[in-house]
Amino acid sequence: MVEQRKSWLVRRVEKGLMKGLTRAYSTVRVDPEKFLWQLRTAYRVPISGYHGVFSLEVGELDIVASSIIRSGMKMAAVEGAGFGLGGMITIVPDLGVLSAITMRTIQKLSLIYGFEFNTDDEIAELWIAAASAAGVDISRELLEKEVVNKFVPKVIQRIATKASGEVVEKWAGRLIPLASSAIGAGLNYWFVRAWGARAQTHFRGRHLLLRERARLAIVDGHPSLPSGEK
Repeated sequence: MVEQRKSWLVRRVEKGLMKGLTRAYSTVRVDPEKFLWQLRTAYRVPISGYHGVFSLEVGELDIVASSIIRSGMKMAAVEGAGFGLGGMITIVPDLGVLSAITMRTIQKLSLIYGFEFNTDDEIAELWIAAASAAGVDISRELLEKEVVNKFVPKVIQRIATKASGEVVEKWAGRLIPLASSAIGAGLNYWFVRAWGARAQTHFRGRHLLLRERARLAIVDGHPSLPSGEK
């Protein structure tokens, strides 16, 4: 009986994640210009454009990234506490909102480390980062063979399949009605913290790689300012 209930819950969570991430792909997008203004005013980041982050100390970017993740964690916790009052009945709408919060956090982390998402290639890279945050390794060959509108749904399917089992292990406590609000807050908090940390590691690694390429170019006598991967 316990295994049947868990299997049912895994399927429900997977469906909720797919629905939420698909909606996030279609409608949830951080406005780069507004976020740039926020970085300059709220976080005092002295840049005129996202290429400017490559001239800053990486530690400065890490501090801002950590703050963005914490903000997402707090928003997710508040949302989880509210939906948590409904127990398992509200898990699908909860996952929809949580997916939106998580994807906005990942988008902001992408921008902090200098990666915009205006082109199809950049959007695909963003979803590769989301997959990395979920613990899913996406082959570069798959990206090269697919246009973005076909690529992203496949990535979402893999993320949902991978993440559903992990989520259920931690979310099973929402079956306890009286504790579901507190548990919902805590689990959503954990979700964004875990995914945010993995996404930050992904973008930070790409950022450092571009810095190293730029350094080697200068050594070779061909200076260039990194502004994204080619």
